[in-house]
Amino acid sequence: MTGPLDGIRIIDLTAMISGPLATMMLADQGAEVIKVENPVGGDFTRSAANRQGDMSALFLNNNRNKKSVALNLKEPAGREALLKLVATADVFVQNFRPGVIERMGLGEDELRKVAPNLIMVSISGFGDTGPYSQRPVYDPLIQGLSGLATVQAGSDERRPQLVRTILPDKLTGVTAAQAITAALFARERTGEAQHVKLSMLDAIIAFLWSSDMGSQTFVAGDLPQQEAASFQDLIYETTTGYITIAVQNNREWQALIRAVNRPEWAEDPRFKTAELRQQNIDARLELIQSVIRTESAEHWLERLEEEQVPCAPVLTRTQMLDHPQVKANDLLVNYDHPQAGEIRQARGPSRFSGAPDQRMQSAPMLGQHTKALLLECGYSEDEIDSLMA
Repeated sequence: MTGPLDGIRIIDLTAMISGPLATMMLADQGAEVIKVENPVGGDFTRSAANRQGDMSALFLNNNRNKKSVALNLKEPAGREALLKLVATADVFVQNFRPGVIERMGLGEDELRKVAPNLIMVSISGFGDTGPYSQRPVYDPLIQGLSGLATVQAGSDERRPQLVRTILPDKLTGVTAAQAITAALFARERTGEAQHVKLSMLDAIIAFLWSSDMGSQTFVAGDLPQQEAASFQDLIYETTTGYITIAVQNNREWQALIRAVNRPEWAEDPRFKTAELRQQNIDARLELIQSVIRTESAEHWLERLEEEQVPCAPVLTRTQMLDHPQVKANDLLVNYDHPQAGEIRQARGPSRFSGAPDQRMQSAPMLGQHTKALLLECGYSEDEIDSLMA
């Protein structure tokens, strides 16, 4: 069975994470993604650490289900070959710094000469204009400029902290994938082909706004200092490891009291209402921790589940692989890569009733599909050999 994007062809000039993750999500959903790379080295993530069979995990995990074409876009013949591929495509995605794609002679005007209905997608770091638009960008810079590092610290007065995963990169990829499908849908409805532009900075600030910008939401009046409700995480130490407990409403608070057998907490004036429990969060969390540390994780998870208190074990990445819920979701898939051997990956998280079994084709070797795709574009064998030489 085919995926929902079967028949859509995407030309992918992106590198690193944000663009490749976006196009891999679309490839997982059935799109044909043609990754165009420099013949010398290709995508930088091909050379990243944590590798086997000369293939890096970082490249494998962001480029499955794609085809690779190696073209030197600094040469006229390489650009001509790319334009022939673009003429067959629905979407063109690039994440060079603003202005670079135009200087390469591959801007929107040039692309639309060969593909008038092309959806063009430009992903940048800081945006198309402004004092930072031409600066190099990596994930930590976006975490800093967006305010995310301060949110992670818990207070404006605390030392900022980075989230220990490249959240801006990956969230930009997810945002781009959604925007591409929206543009495809709009083209189907209206016939209009759009140029989608987004930046990592915009994606992460918009992401933060839904839950972390309460003080910045109301324009009138002075903005209060962003103070922490608590510097304690909802992670509790037991005699055998860590668990997490999240209690929001009165029913769950009463259930927690029963689970830990502390009826006196129900009469404590500091915890009578949800508002009071939030105001006295440090005292509340310290009380819970003082009890939880006396028994094992297994004991507390059983008691909490009996009372329907929201809880879960805190697992390492390796422990997560064998958790029964992860297994029940059939999320992890093992398959053979011709160079890297057997690999394990998480399938796309969305499952479509029309395509219940997602394809898992290994990330391509550099230039693996160059010849086949150029033959498809009308090049002869001799012309391709000359171009590759």
